[in-house]
Amino acid sequence: MSLAPAAEPVFFGPTAGLFSCLFTICDYSRTISTDQLYLRGDIMTSAQGDTPDVIIIGAGLSGIGAAVHLQRHCPGKSYLILEARSAMGGTWDLFRYPGIRSDSDMHTLGYNFKPWTAAKAIADGPSILSYVQETAREHDITPHIRFGHQLLAANWSDESACWTLTVRTAQGEQVLTCRMLLMCSGYYSYGDAYTPDFDGRDQFKGPVVHPQHWPDDLDYRGKKVAIIGSGATAMTLAPSMAQTAAQVTVVQRSPTYVVSRPDRDAIANTLRKFLPESWAYAITRWKNVALSQFVYRRSRKQPEKLKRQLLSMVRKELGDDYDVEKHFTPRYNPWDQRLCLVPNADLFKSIRAGKTVMVTDHIKGFNAQGIELVSGQLIEADIIVTATGLTLQVLGGAQFSKNGQPLDFANTWSYKGLMFSGVPNMVFTFGYINASWTLRADLIAEFFCRLINEMDKTGNTVCSPELRLSDMNMPARPFIDDFSAGYMQRMMHRFPKQGDRAPWLNTQNYASDRTMLRHDSLHDGVLQFS
Repeated sequence: MSLAPAAEPVFFGPTAGLFSCLFTICDYSRTISTDQLYLRGDIMTSAQGDTPDVIIIGAGLSGIGAAVHLQRHCPGKSYLILEARSAMGGTWDLFRYPGIRSDSDMHTLGYNFKPWTAAKAIADGPSILSYVQETAREHDITPHIRFGHQLLAANWSDESACWTLTVRTAQGEQVLTCRMLLMCSGYYSYGDAYTPDFDGRDQFKGPVVHPQHWPDDLDYRGKKVAIIGSGATAMTLAPSMAQTAAQVTVVQRSPTYVVSRPDRDAIANTLRKFLPESWAYAITRWKNVALSQFVYRRSRKQPEKLKRQLLSMVRKELGDDYDVEKHFTPRYNPWDQRLCLVPNADLFKSIRAGKTVMVTDHIKGFNAQGIELVSGQLIEADIIVTATGLTLQVLGGAQFSKNGQPLDFANTWSYKGLMFSGVPNMVFTFGYINASWTLRADLIAEFFCRLINEMDKTGNTVCSPELRLSDMNMPARPFIDDFSAGYMQRMMHRFPKQGDRAPWLNTQNYASDRTMLRHDSLHDGVLQFS
């Protein structure tokens, strides 16, 4: 689906032999099977008995995983998880539209400590939610969660060396304090989906639905459905709704790259027959990471060659008579925006069967019958679905301050893509846009634990990244660079900047991040301990 910036690897060319990855397998196996990853010092003590060492914001995929890492690598630390909604799961509990699924394989979207064992690697939303819930049960995370607790504001005090949180609950506002804050609140607003202003919207007689707020009682059987959008959500909705709708028309302003892959990983399912689950999972995870990185590197070095291969695959699915140039050939190069996965060619099958029609044009507006296009064409519809994207927000939309002074994160620099310059004792989770989100979420949670244990070991209670003299004149780049997707571009100005040198980089590179976050010294002249 379009939410998780985590695209499924596309397979091109020969792959390396599996047994060449033994060192990597051993690395993952240690992560999965032991909790000896970090040194452990004395437990940090709280100034107040009821002040937890850590508060995690968000009980979604990232927050539940972070809690498990904290229990494994920082045993004895007290923590709470604050979840604004009434259930865990985040994205995978919020979104309920037809066909909802991940467009990342579960061997990389899954946690590094919990093997994905289902036959389908491209999983539907309910299966992913069940995986998150099962993780919470297995590790007894649920008692630490405070549901219906929405973070409104957070203030860091140098004097008390702790965060004070203002939280909205059903009983009114509450104040909580903690030593360390880990933000796992995602990157988009759960309440405000992005929908452009369409002229004449009030004239349309049928329902207009955004996938983020899908009505439980929406009946589209035998109806004409128009879906506005070209991303993964639109490509997921179309073949699913077309199974019972009379006709589905996808109206896109411009095309996206669409590729098909089986929803089952034959190698993973075979390996599980002969190897322990953790080994089979580690090998598959390594394979998929390597292949996704290979494709991404190729998109940067040989974009035209990769483009020809992608379009050739579409032509094989739809035939030479189909206008692939118009409907499936973007103006940008592969991975300037996300590749869109359709499992088992379901979208292409729906198009071939005449159940789904692709229309590439600009929208003039709505009328009583449907959608008017700039070309003059009328798309008749009983239901219009606006799969037009997300509204990004920084750290769940809460207000942050330091010593009572408001913090504007746009004026800060991103330390390794997980901390803000000048902001103590806070780490935020932001995954990959060119690979599975959880790959980076796991690394960030591990780094967070490593940081806590280093502070215990050295007797410090405060840690903050600070610009060095040599960093003062760095050229500023967007937090997510070289990625033209509209939902990112609309809000990047509110995120921290990245520079042109380590550690002020958000590399979006898993291989680099593994070294940087697991092994590079924490005493790098930038992190200041006190």
